[in-house]
Amino acid sequence: MADRAVSVVRTPPERVDAECEVVVVGAGACGLTAALRAKAAGAEVLVLERDASPTGSTSLSSGFVPAAATRFQKAAGIDDDSPDLLKRDIERKTHRRAVPHLVDLACDRIGPALEWLAEAHGLEWIVLTDFLYPGHSRHRMHAVPEKTGSGLLARLLAAGEGIGLPIASNAHCDRLYLDEGDSVTAVGIARPDGGEEIVACKALVLACNGYGGNPDLVRRYIPEMADGLYHGHPGNRGDALLWGEALGAKLEHLGAYQGHGSLAHPQSILITWAVMMEGGIQVNRSGARFSNEHGGYSEQAVAVLDQADGLAWNLYDRRIHDFALDFPDYREALAAGAVRRADSLASLAEVTGLPEEGLAETLSLTRACHRGTARDPYGRGFSGKPPLEAPYYAVKVTGALFHTQGGLVIDERARMVGRDGRAFRNLFAGGGAACGVSGPEVSGYLSGNGLLTAIAFGFVAGESAAAQAKGSRAAS
Repeated sequence: MADRAVSVVRTPPERVDAECEVVVVGAGACGLTAALRAKAAGAEVLVLERDASPTGSTSLSSGFVPAAATRFQKAAGIDDDSPDLLKRDIERKTHRRAVPHLVDLACDRIGPALEWLAEAHGLEWIVLTDFLYPGHSRHRMHAVPEKTGSGLLARLLAAGEGIGLPIASNAHCDRLYLDEGDSVTAVGIARPDGGEEIVACKALVLACNGYGGNPDLVRRYIPEMADGLYHGHPGNRGDALLWGEALGAKLEHLGAYQGHGSLAHPQSILITWAVMMEGGIQVNRSGARFSNEHGGYSEQAVAVLDQADGLAWNLYDRRIHDFALDFPDYREALAAGAVRRADSLASLAEVTGLPEEGLAETLSLTRACHRGTARDPYGRGFSGKPPLEAPYYAVKVTGALFHTQGGLVIDERARMVGRDGRAFRNLFAGGGAACGVSGPEVSGYLSGNGLLTAIAFGFVAGESAAAQAKGSRAAS
């Protein structure tokens, strides 16, 4: 669908083609969670999806959701986690620069949201206990059995189908109609064939993600990624941000984003960061390491892009390769020829084109760090995992922008807030459309923050939008 500029219209619509109590813009994890929750609360709901079929950022993600003190953790023997501990981990990663009430909202509501999705809609959640993601002090990553974002989206869509949730595809919401009191009265929809429709509503949930697919906005707010690869959904054009600017919304942390320093090149397949956490390293074309690979995969995108040609190599061994085979994306990368095997150091130099002398020096230093006879110049700890041994494996990677983390500030009911601190009565937001919990820039992103706020804020937005719509129904 060709891009159309979004707009705010402050005059009544010339006609109304349909009416629905709650309209949700976007059929990703946030929008579907919001729609399921709103419908369960008794509201009439319609989801608008700009694509021919829902895909978006959720399907491109790992599908891993951090949540604390869930029954799924307890079933896995993890009984010492809490929302407060998750909050402290987020605060530590962001150096306390995240918006405090959003951290509280996300961490307090994500557990109940996952449990409700399981109880009400049969979503199965497993807790990943094989390794600890960077920055998390407990095993708290939840995933559906497929362990993919596409699997998560498929299960949410199946839940919607099971209750007859209407999803209008090829429906790009490009206009918001507001009355004199800044309440949304209707939305305008553009169709691929040039057709237009207007749907009246009593509450609107913006779940249309961020602005990673808008090069102009990326250049304005994230200049270090302006020339980097965008590995997100092209439909993330910043519609919610542009509407917010037009409406005088409070916007925060627009320079925040999730990057990733391990996207196979040129295949553009994500290589799980578990490879690094299990003992892998990254080297540049000189065969030298250039950073602490355990600092976080988001900020590692910038470190990789700073290398010659914006490329690096993931190096690891058979033990780690066998471990990574449990991840669907890794198996896809292997099938695509991105993973190269070498039975010796000389062979490793040959298959990567890296200098053998540089590789030998790097591996020698890392082995010394493992033995405790040397300190890593980048501050990484090497204890707890064995040193790399032949046969070796290697993947050429680049850094990429996955999705933005800044946006509309919402209140505890997920209502959009104005610059004057006033909450908009019936306009709600979540996920990538809202300001997240990653602070103002890339290094604050804690693994899973994207789906954390997508599902937690969507859960809150759905129940709040339904309450608003039912209140309007009673008043009329």
